[in-house]
Amino acid sequence: MKNINMRYAQSRLRKKIITLSAFLLVSFFAYLDHTYHFLPSKNASTAQTQDTNDWDKYHNKTFIAVKAVDGDTLDIDIPDGRYEHTRIRLLGVDTPETKNPNMPLMYFGPEAYNFTKEKVLGRKVTVLMDRLANSRCKYGRLLCHIQLEDGKILNEELLIRGFAYADPRFPQSFNKEYAQLEKQARKAKAGLWKNVTIEQMPKWKQNRKN
Repeated sequence: MKNINMRYAQSRLRKKIITLSAFLLVSFFAYLDHTYHFLPSKNASTAQTQDTNDWDKYHNKTFIAVKAVDGDTLDIDIPDGRYEHTRIRLLGVDTPETKNPNMPLMYFGPEAYNFTKEKVLGRKVTVLMDRLANSRCKYGRLLCHIQLEDGKILNEELLIRGFAYADPRFPQSFNKEYAQLEKQARKAKAGLWKNVTIEQMPKWKQNRKN
């Protein structure tokens, strides 16, 4: 009986040692995984620095718009690195293409371009950046909302008047509000919504339910 009790005690001890070893091993790998994910990379550091610099340089500051590139793209009169001007891509909206060399002229593109040109060219615009969005797109353009001289937001005006689609593909603070503005424009058949067909919409919009 004594030997049986000793073997039983030894068996329980081995189980405890194995369980403790497994727990320590799992904890160790969890620690490594956690540490790995939070180690700053060179790219992350560069992006964070750029974002901070962009906020200091542009946010809530007023500039002159020197060019309307497209309905949702414009240039302002402040140098950006090696470029003479800073190129801006409006957040949360997508206007039909007019200047993309890889795409044909899209339905209602010229109307959207002319609207933006009339609103901004040679006029003061205020850059409003967004904490939920990246400061730059993959092409290096500044991402922001633009406030016009009359206090209205260009991004919103494009949606209200039916010159743009609400674009929820990327994070920004007003995706829900912009989607609602598009819904109202569609109901009112404003701008492009009067006659646009599915085939005339951007590919990303064709693939969405709404």
